[in-house]
Amino acid sequence: MSLKYLHVMVRVKDLEKSMAFYELLGLREIRRYESEQGRFTLLYLAAPGQDETPLELTYNWDGDDELPADSRHFGHLAYGVDDIYGMCQMLQDNGVVINRPPRDGRMAFVRSPDNISIELLQNGEALAPAEPWVSMDSTGHW
Repeated sequence: MSLKYLHVMVRVKDLEKSMAFYELLGLREIRRYESEQGRFTLLYLAAPGQDETPLELTYNWDGDDELPADSRHFGHLAYGVDDIYGMCQMLQDNGVVINRPPRDGRMAFVRSPDNISIELLQNGEALAPAEPWVSMDSTGHW
């Protein structure tokens, strides 16, 4: 019996706000399904050239008050990046809080608008420690 990874799904409260966040990370929409009867939208995002490993955003049109304020039960999504410092700076410049700065040149954590923890990992070897990241404290939890 074979097994094939399909996708990860996270529920979101504001589809446009969540899309904007994931687009900052470099993901793009690859597929969308809207159900009038079910009153929901499924939006699939993927990194360029990686359509086989999408992230599914599920948006319930009538709201989703049952979403917890802290989605720690989920764990996190992880993405490899070519320049963790550049990525964190771009996210920060766009209003994203860097919850765990890349002090080690290797790993950082941010959160989506729906409080999903996102781990960013430097592709290849860690970058040399650099400011302002080395001196930056963690913010909140990740």
